[in-house]
Formats: sequence, structure tokens, C-alpha cells
Amino acid sequence: MILLDTHVLLWWALEPERLSPKAMELCARMEGEGGFASAISIWELAIKVERKKLELPLSIEDFVGRLETSGIVELVPVDTAIWLRSARLPWEHRDPADRVIVATAELKSLPLLTKDAVLHAQAPARCVW
Repeated sequence: MILLDTHVLLWWALEPERLSPKAMELCARMEGEGGFASAISIWELAIKVERKKLELPLSIEDFVGRLETSGIVELVPVDTAIWLRSARLPWEHRDPADRVIVATAELKSLPLLTKDAVLHAQAPARCVW
């Protein structure tokens, strides 16, 4: 099982050709075994759509509905333990969504599927791409 970073969640769902060969392999395995994404990824996507930095071929509500009915990716709510862990990460990265995603991966003991080089370099969670 894996935790998808926001961009990987989006690419897996709508643009799988953007995934690396290893990411495609892991996502194919996830489709059989299940996987996770932080609920903050939905917030991050919605904000980007609202600010016109991202255009989706469907509404964010429909995107989430498709994710939920697929039964493949479970959205992990951001709870107090995740907020506290994200605040205590031993690195300088300031992006709150990235911090929450890394904290979620750590607390769930999951590898984080991400292309983000900053996370690969700094995150204490095991990152794969």
C-alpha cells in the first residue's frame, strides 16, 4: 500500500501518462490492493482550481465522488495526531499541505509516492517515484 501525493493522485486519476514507469507499476498494484491519499490533497486541488492555477475536466465534487466510489483510494482525514506530527517535522519545508501529507505517510507507515524532489530530499517518510 502507498500514500499518493496530490499531483500523483491527480495524474493517476486523469493523466496517467505523466506517471513514471515505477509510479505506474505502484498505482497498478494499488488498484488491486488499495491505497491512500490525504484529505488535504482535495483542499489543495480545490484551492488551485479556485485560483485558476488548475483546470479540471470535472468539478472537484465530481472528482471526489469518483474517488470515493472507486473504492481504490481511501481519503485519510486530517486529525489531531497528523496536525501535531506535521508541526514537529524536523525540516524547513513550509508548505502546510506537503507537511500534512508527509506526516500522514509517517503515521500510517506508508511509502509516499511523489515526484517532488524536495520531499525526496527532506522528508523523513520513505518517498518513491
